[in-house]
Amino acid sequence: MQIGVKQVKIRKFGTAVTAAAATLCVVSATVPAAAQCGGASWYALHSRTASGEMMNPAQMTAAHKTLPFGTKVKVTNKKTGKSVVVRINDRGPFIRGRIIDLSKGAAGKIGMINSGHAPVCIATIG
Repeated sequence: MQIGVKQVKIRKFGTAVTAAAATLCVVSATVPAAAQCGGASWYALHSRTASGEMMNPAQMTAAHKTLPFGTKVKVTNKKTGKSVVVRINDRGPFIRGRIIDLSKGAAGKIGMINSGHAPVCIATIG
């Protein structure tokens, strides 16, 4: 996001007054998922996902707000340095600051079961 300040002259009652008018230029409303870093959490339900398939906590799957279903994503835990490749099959997370929800199986691979959440970076594969 870029913010610029532009000086404008306003005439009021015969005298010139200089005022600053802020201009806002939004370069990108969202950061591409190929370069996102933020929080991750995990879940282990036995219900249908937003893609229509049954959730299997043992599979390497995840929920993301916008990536197409079937997208493969490499998730790296910034604390442990461990990575896992997951397939997007659900929508979420819906908590501020979190960018991905992992299945329990995927969370175990990167060492975040006990904490429940971790700082991660994600990158789309292919």
